[in-house]
Amino acid sequence: MSTVVDPADYSRQLDEKTARLRELLAPFDAPEPAVFDSPREHYRLRAEFRLWRQDGQRHYAMFAPGEKHQAILIEEFPIASLRINELMPKLKAAWQANEALSNKLFQVEFLTTLAGDAMVTLCYHRPLDAHWQAAAEQLAADLGVSLIGRSKGKRVVIGRDFAVEKLEVAGRTYQYQQPEGAFTQPNGTVNQKMLNWAYDALGQRDDDLLELYCGNGNFTLPLATRVRKVLATEISKTSVYAALNNLADNAVDNVTLVRLSAEELTEALNEVRPFRRLQGIDLKSYQFGSVFVDPPRAGMDPDTCELTRRFDNILYISCNPETLAANIAQLHDTHRIERCALFDQFPYTHHMESGVLLVRR
Repeated sequence: MSTVVDPADYSRQLDEKTARLRELLAPFDAPEPAVFDSPREHYRLRAEFRLWRQDGQRHYAMFAPGEKHQAILIEEFPIASLRINELMPKLKAAWQANEALSNKLFQVEFLTTLAGDAMVTLCYHRPLDAHWQAAAEQLAADLGVSLIGRSKGKRVVIGRDFAVEKLEVAGRTYQYQQPEGAFTQPNGTVNQKMLNWAYDALGQRDDDLLELYCGNGNFTLPLATRVRKVLATEISKTSVYAALNNLADNAVDNVTLVRLSAEELTEALNEVRPFRRLQGIDLKSYQFGSVFVDPPRAGMDPDTCELTRRFDNILYISCNPETLAANIAQLHDTHRIERCALFDQFPYTHHMESGVLLVRR
Protein backbone atom coordinates (compact mmCIF):
# COMPACT_ATOMS: atom_id res chain seq x y z
CA MET A 1 0.00 0.00 0.00
CA SER A 2 1.35 3.43 -0.93
CA THR A 3 2.51 5.70 1.90
CA VAL A 4 2.50 8.83 -0.27
CA VAL A 5 0.21 11.51 1.17
CA ASP A 6 -2.28 12.05 -1.63
CA PRO A 7 -5.77 13.08 -0.49
CA ALA A 8 -7.14 12.18 -3.93
CA ASP A 9 -6.07 8.56 -3.29
CA TYR A 10 -7.49 8.39 0.24
CA SER A 11 -10.74 6.59 -0.57
CA ARG A 12 -8.96 3.83 -2.49
CA GLN A 13 -6.54 3.22 0.38
CA LEU A 14 -9.39 3.12 2.91
CA ASP A 15 -11.21 0.60 0.72
CA GLU A 16 -8.06 -1.58 0.74
CA LYS A 17 -7.91 -1.49 4.54
CA THR A 18 -11.60 -2.35 4.79
CA ALA A 19 -11.09 -5.34 2.48
CA ARG A 20 -8.13 -6.47 4.60
CA LEU A 21 -10.09 -6.29 7.85
CA ARG A 22 -13.06 -8.06 6.24
CA GLU A 23 -10.74 -10.86 5.08
CA LEU A 24 -9.10 -11.26 8.52
CA LEU A 25 -12.46 -11.48 10.29
CA ALA A 26 -14.23 -13.62 7.64
CA PRO A 27 -13.37 -16.95 9.37
CA PHE A 28 -15.39 -15.76 12.38
CA ASP A 29 -18.59 -14.86 10.45
CA ALA A 30 -18.12 -11.19 11.29
CA PRO A 31 -20.75 -8.69 10.18
CA GLU A 32 -19.81 -5.94 7.74
CA PRO A 33 -17.50 -3.48 9.55
CA ALA A 34 -18.61 0.06 10.22
CA VAL A 35 -15.94 2.31 8.69
CA PHE A 36 -14.87 5.58 10.30
CA ASP A 37 -12.72 7.75 8.06
CA SER A 38 -10.13 10.39 8.91
CA PRO A 39 -9.65 13.97 7.83
CA ARG A 40 -7.47 13.87 4.71
CA GLU A 41 -4.99 16.43 6.07
CA HIS A 42 -3.96 17.97 9.41
CA TYR A 43 -5.20 14.99 11.41
CA ARG A 44 -2.10 14.08 13.39
CA LEU A 45 -1.87 15.82 16.78
CA ARG A 46 1.67 14.59 17.58
CA ALA A 47 4.88 14.94 15.59
CA GLU A 48 8.54 14.30 16.34
CA PHE A 49 11.46 15.58 14.27
CA ARG A 50 15.19 15.08 14.43
CA LEU A 51 17.22 18.16 13.53
CA TRP A 52 19.74 18.11 10.69
CA ARG A 53 22.53 20.63 10.16
CA GLN A 54 22.90 21.95 6.64
CA ASP A 55 24.43 25.24 5.46
CA GLY A 56 25.17 26.16 9.08
CA GLN A 57 21.53 25.86 10.17
CA ARG A 58 19.39 23.23 11.89
CA HIS A 59 16.37 21.99 9.93
CA TYR A 60 13.46 19.70 10.79
CA ALA A 61 14.25 16.29 9.36
CA MET A 62 12.81 12.82 8.95
CA PHE A 63 14.38 9.63 7.65
CA ALA A 64 13.15 6.82 5.47
CA PRO A 65 12.82 3.47 7.31
CA GLY A 66 16.28 1.96 7.84
CA GLU A 67 18.02 5.14 6.66
CA LYS A 68 20.20 7.12 9.10
CA HIS A 69 22.44 9.22 6.88
CA GLN A 70 20.14 10.71 4.24
CA ALA A 71 17.77 13.20 5.85
CA ILE A 72 14.53 14.43 4.33
CA LEU A 73 14.32 18.11 5.28
CA ILE A 74 10.86 19.29 6.32
CA GLU A 75 9.46 22.80 6.05
CA GLU A 76 5.80 21.90 6.54
CA PHE A 77 4.02 18.69 7.47
CA PRO A 78 0.54 18.40 5.90
CA ILE A 79 -0.55 15.38 7.97
CA ALA A 80 0.16 17.23 11.23
CA SER A 81 -2.35 19.54 12.88
CA LEU A 82 -2.68 23.12 11.74
CA ARG A 83 -1.27 24.18 15.12
CA ILE A 84 1.91 22.15 14.57
CA ASN A 85 2.32 23.64 11.11
CA GLU A 86 1.81 27.12 12.55
CA LEU A 87 4.39 26.52 15.30
CA MET A 88 7.10 24.90 13.15
CA PRO A 89 8.44 28.03 11.34
CA LYS A 90 8.13 30.23 14.46
CA LEU A 91 10.12 27.75 16.55
CA LYS A 92 12.75 27.37 13.83
CA ALA A 93 13.15 31.16 13.57
CA ALA A 94 13.57 31.34 17.35
CA TRP A 95 16.39 28.80 17.56
CA GLN A 96 18.10 30.28 14.51
CA ALA A 97 18.11 33.67 16.25
CA ASN A 98 19.26 32.42 19.66
CA GLU A 99 22.37 30.35 20.38
CA ALA A 100 21.07 29.41 23.86
CA LEU A 101 18.11 27.66 22.19
CA SER A 102 19.97 26.08 19.26
CA ASN A 103 23.22 24.89 20.89
CA LYS A 104 23.24 21.06 20.69
CA LEU A 105 19.48 20.88 20.07
CA PHE A 106 18.89 17.56 18.30
CA GLN A 107 15.15 16.74 18.52
CA VAL A 108 11.82 18.55 18.71
CA GLU A 109 8.49 16.98 19.74
CA PHE A 110 5.06 18.58 19.35
CA LEU A 111 1.86 17.56 21.12
CA THR A 112 -1.32 19.45 20.23
CA THR A 113 -5.02 18.83 20.91
CA LEU A 114 -8.38 19.39 19.23
CA ALA A 115 -9.06 21.79 22.12
CA GLY A 116 -6.23 24.05 20.87
CA ASP A 117 -3.59 23.34 23.52
CA ALA A 118 0.05 22.78 22.57
CA MET A 119 3.21 21.50 24.23
CA VAL A 120 6.70 21.51 22.71
CA THR A 121 9.64 19.42 23.94
CA LEU A 122 13.22 20.41 23.02
CA CYS A 123 15.91 17.72 23.46
CA TYR A 124 19.59 18.62 23.93
CA HIS A 125 23.00 16.97 24.05
CA ARG A 126 24.11 19.41 26.80
CA PRO A 127 23.09 20.64 30.26
CA LEU A 128 20.39 23.31 30.35
CA ASP A 129 21.62 26.50 32.02
CA ALA A 130 20.17 29.86 33.12
CA HIS A 131 20.66 31.35 29.62
CA TRP A 132 18.58 28.53 28.14
CA GLN A 133 15.92 28.93 30.83
CA ALA A 134 15.51 32.66 30.15
CA ALA A 135 15.32 32.16 26.37
CA ALA A 136 12.91 29.22 26.73
CA GLU A 137 10.57 31.14 29.05
CA GLN A 138 10.38 33.98 26.54
CA LEU A 139 9.83 31.51 23.69
CA ALA A 140 7.00 29.72 25.53
CA ALA A 141 5.30 33.08 26.14
CA ASP A 142 5.77 34.17 22.51
CA LEU A 143 4.36 30.91 21.11
CA GLY A 144 1.60 30.46 23.72
CA VAL A 145 2.71 26.90 24.56
CA SER A 146 3.99 24.83 27.42
CA LEU A 147 7.65 24.08 26.81
CA ILE A 148 9.81 21.26 28.15
CA GLY A 149 13.57 21.06 27.91
CA ARG A 150 15.24 17.66 28.13
CA SER A 151 18.90 16.85 28.55
CA LYS A 152 20.65 13.83 30.03
CA GLY A 153 19.01 13.09 33.39
CA LYS A 154 17.16 16.43 33.53
CA ARG A 155 13.76 17.80 32.55
CA VAL A 156 12.81 21.49 32.83
CA VAL A 157 9.10 22.32 32.59
CA ILE A 158 7.89 25.79 31.58
CA GLY A 159 4.12 25.91 31.95
CA ARG A 160 2.58 22.43 32.29
CA ASP A 161 3.97 18.99 31.53
CA PHE A 162 0.71 17.94 29.87
CA ALA A 163 -1.60 19.16 27.13
CA VAL A 164 -5.34 19.50 27.71
CA GLU A 165 -7.74 17.76 25.35
CA LYS A 166 -11.54 17.95 25.20
CA LEU A 167 -13.56 15.21 23.50
CA GLU A 168 -17.30 14.90 23.09
CA VAL A 169 -18.99 11.53 23.61
CA ALA A 170 -22.78 11.15 23.38
CA GLY A 171 -23.29 14.87 23.97
CA ARG A 172 -20.99 15.14 27.02
CA THR A 173 -17.58 16.83 26.88
CA TYR A 174 -14.71 15.12 28.71
CA GLN A 175 -11.45 16.88 29.57
CA TYR A 176 -8.18 14.94 29.50
CA GLN A 177 -4.66 15.64 30.69
CA GLN A 178 -2.24 14.19 28.11
CA PRO A 179 1.20 13.98 29.75
CA GLU A 180 4.47 14.61 27.96
CA GLY A 181 6.07 11.31 26.98
CA ALA A 182 2.96 9.18 27.60
CA PHE A 183 0.86 7.48 24.93
CA THR A 184 -2.09 9.38 23.50
CA GLN A 185 -4.16 8.64 20.42
CA PRO A 186 -2.49 10.60 17.59
CA ASN A 187 -5.62 11.24 15.49
CA GLY A 188 -8.01 13.16 17.73
CA THR A 189 -10.93 13.25 15.29
CA VAL A 190 -10.86 9.48 14.81
CA ASN A 191 -10.29 8.93 18.52
CA GLN A 192 -13.53 10.77 19.21
CA LYS A 193 -15.29 8.47 16.72
CA MET A 194 -13.77 5.42 18.48
CA LEU A 195 -15.00 6.62 21.87
CA ASN A 196 -18.53 7.12 20.59
CA TRP A 197 -18.55 3.69 18.90
CA ALA A 198 -17.31 1.97 22.08
CA TYR A 199 -19.85 3.86 24.21
CA ASP A 200 -22.67 2.77 21.92
CA ALA A 201 -21.39 -0.83 21.60
CA LEU A 202 -21.19 -1.32 25.38
CA GLY A 203 -24.71 0.00 25.93
CA GLN A 204 -26.30 0.94 29.24
CA ARG A 205 -25.74 -1.82 31.80
CA ASP A 206 -26.53 -2.54 35.46
CA ASP A 207 -23.39 -4.59 36.17
CA ASP A 208 -19.64 -3.88 36.31
CA LEU A 209 -16.83 -3.42 33.78
CA LEU A 210 -13.24 -4.62 33.90
CA GLU A 211 -10.86 -2.50 31.80
CA LEU A 212 -7.34 -3.65 30.94
CA TYR A 213 -4.64 -1.31 29.54
CA CYS A 214 -6.61 1.86 30.46
CA GLY A 215 -3.83 4.38 29.73
CA ASN A 216 -4.77 7.93 30.74
CA GLY A 217 -8.44 6.97 30.95
CA ASN A 218 -9.23 7.75 27.31
CA PHE A 219 -12.04 5.15 27.16
CA THR A 220 -12.54 4.83 30.93
CA LEU A 221 -14.31 8.16 31.38
CA PRO A 222 -17.21 7.68 28.94
CA LEU A 223 -17.54 3.90 29.51
CA ALA A 224 -17.80 4.42 33.28
CA THR A 225 -21.10 6.23 32.72
CA ARG A 226 -22.57 3.06 31.15
CA VAL A 227 -22.01 0.68 34.10
CA ARG A 228 -22.39 0.38 37.88
CA LYS A 229 -18.65 0.53 38.56
CA VAL A 230 -15.30 -0.07 36.85
CA LEU A 231 -12.10 -1.80 37.86
CA ALA A 232 -9.36 -0.46 35.56
CA THR A 233 -5.69 -1.45 35.29
CA GLU A 234 -2.63 0.24 33.81
CA ILE A 235 1.08 -0.42 34.36
CA SER A 236 2.60 2.97 33.35
CA LYS A 237 2.97 5.29 36.36
CA THR A 238 2.67 8.41 34.20
CA SER A 239 -0.57 7.16 32.65
CA VAL A 240 -1.97 6.10 36.04
CA TYR A 241 -1.40 9.58 37.50
CA ALA A 242 -2.99 11.19 34.42
CA ALA A 243 -5.97 8.81 34.60
CA LEU A 244 -6.54 9.59 38.29
CA ASN A 245 -6.45 13.32 37.55
CA ASN A 246 -8.80 12.87 34.59
CA LEU A 247 -11.29 10.91 36.69
CA ALA A 248 -11.24 13.67 39.32
CA ASP A 249 -11.45 16.52 36.77
CA ASN A 250 -14.53 14.94 35.18
CA ALA A 251 -16.20 13.95 38.49
CA VAL A 252 -16.24 10.27 37.52
CA ASP A 253 -16.36 8.53 40.90
CA ASN A 254 -17.25 4.88 40.15
CA VAL A 255 -13.79 3.79 38.93
CA THR A 256 -11.12 1.99 40.96
CA LEU A 257 -7.74 2.16 39.24
CA VAL A 258 -4.88 -0.19 40.11
CA ARG A 259 -1.32 -0.14 38.76
CA LEU A 260 -1.06 -3.72 37.56
CA SER A 261 -0.30 -5.28 34.22
CA ALA A 262 -3.01 -7.32 32.52
CA GLU A 263 -0.96 -10.43 33.29
CA GLU A 264 -0.77 -9.55 37.02
CA LEU A 265 -4.49 -8.88 37.24
CA THR A 266 -5.13 -12.24 35.60
CA GLU A 267 -3.07 -13.86 38.36
CA ALA A 268 -5.01 -11.93 41.02
CA LEU A 269 -8.42 -12.91 39.62
CA ASN A 270 -7.24 -16.52 39.36
CA GLU A 271 -6.07 -16.29 42.99
CA VAL A 272 -2.56 -17.37 41.96
CA ARG A 273 -1.03 -14.85 44.36
CA PRO A 274 -2.04 -11.69 46.26
CA PHE A 275 -0.88 -8.20 45.27
CA ARG A 276 -0.17 -5.43 47.76
CA ARG A 277 -1.57 -2.89 45.29
CA LEU A 278 -4.96 -4.63 45.53
CA GLN A 279 -5.10 -4.23 49.30
CA GLY A 280 -8.51 -2.96 50.37
CA ILE A 281 -10.12 -3.92 47.03
CA ASP A 282 -12.65 -6.74 47.26
CA LEU A 283 -12.47 -8.37 43.84
CA LYS A 284 -15.37 -10.65 44.75
CA SER A 285 -17.67 -7.61 45.18
CA TYR A 286 -17.61 -6.92 41.45
CA GLN A 287 -20.34 -8.29 39.20
CA PHE A 288 -18.43 -8.15 35.93
CA GLY A 289 -20.61 -8.43 32.85
CA SER A 290 -18.14 -6.96 30.37
CA VAL A 291 -14.42 -6.51 29.82
CA PHE A 292 -12.86 -3.74 27.74
CA VAL A 293 -9.37 -4.23 26.31
CA ASP A 294 -7.13 -1.95 24.25
CA PRO A 295 -3.86 -3.91 24.23
CA PRO A 296 -0.49 -3.05 22.64
CA ARG A 297 0.38 -4.25 19.13
CA ALA A 298 1.24 -7.73 20.38
CA GLY A 299 -2.40 -8.23 21.43
CA MET A 300 -3.42 -10.12 24.55
CA ASP A 301 -1.17 -12.87 25.85
CA PRO A 302 -2.87 -16.32 25.93
CA ASP A 303 -3.61 -16.19 29.70
CA THR A 304 -5.21 -12.74 29.52
CA CYS A 305 -7.15 -13.80 26.44
CA GLU A 306 -8.37 -16.82 28.39
CA LEU A 307 -9.38 -14.53 31.26
CA THR A 308 -11.64 -12.48 28.96
CA ARG A 309 -13.55 -15.66 28.07
CA ARG A 310 -15.23 -15.45 31.50
CA PHE A 311 -17.15 -12.33 30.49
CA ASP A 312 -20.41 -12.26 28.56
CA ASN A 313 -19.21 -9.25 26.56
CA ILE A 314 -15.69 -8.51 25.32
CA LEU A 315 -15.22 -5.03 23.86
CA TYR A 316 -11.85 -5.01 22.08
CA ILE A 317 -10.06 -2.07 20.45
CA SER A 318 -6.99 -3.15 18.49
CA CYS A 319 -4.09 -1.39 16.78
CA ASN A 320 -3.04 -4.61 15.02
CA PRO A 321 -5.70 -6.57 13.10
CA GLU A 322 -3.46 -9.66 12.84
CA THR A 323 -3.13 -10.09 16.61
CA LEU A 324 -6.82 -9.20 16.97
CA ALA A 325 -7.68 -12.09 14.63
CA ALA A 326 -5.38 -14.43 16.58
CA ASN A 327 -7.08 -13.49 19.86
CA ILE A 328 -10.55 -13.93 18.34
CA ALA A 329 -9.51 -17.38 17.10
CA GLN A 330 -8.77 -18.35 20.71
CA LEU A 331 -12.21 -17.10 21.84
CA HIS A 332 -14.32 -18.10 18.85
CA ASP A 333 -15.69 -21.31 20.37
CA THR A 334 -17.42 -19.38 23.18
CA HIS A 335 -17.93 -15.88 21.69
CA ARG A 336 -19.20 -14.52 18.39
CA ILE A 337 -18.60 -11.12 16.78
CA GLU A 338 -21.72 -9.01 17.10
CA ARG A 339 -20.24 -5.72 15.86
CA CYS A 340 -16.99 -4.65 14.25
CA ALA A 341 -15.50 -1.40 13.04
CA LEU A 342 -12.49 0.09 11.31
CA PHE A 343 -11.08 3.40 12.55
CA ASP A 344 -8.62 5.03 10.15
CA GLN A 345 -6.23 6.51 12.72
CA PHE A 346 -3.27 6.36 10.32
CA PRO A 347 -4.19 7.44 6.77
CA TYR A 348 -1.70 6.75 3.96
CA THR A 349 -0.12 3.85 5.92
CA HIS A 350 -1.03 0.17 6.22
CA HIS A 351 -1.78 0.63 9.94
CA MET A 352 -5.36 0.55 11.13
CA GLU A 353 -7.28 0.62 14.36
CA SER A 354 -10.26 -1.72 14.64
CA GLY A 355 -12.89 -2.67 17.16
CA VAL A 356 -15.04 -5.72 17.84
CA LEU A 357 -17.82 -6.53 20.28
CA LEU A 358 -17.72 -10.23 21.14
CA VAL A 359 -20.74 -11.69 22.93
CA ARG A 360 -21.17 -15.11 24.52
CA ARG A 361 -22.77 -17.69 22.26
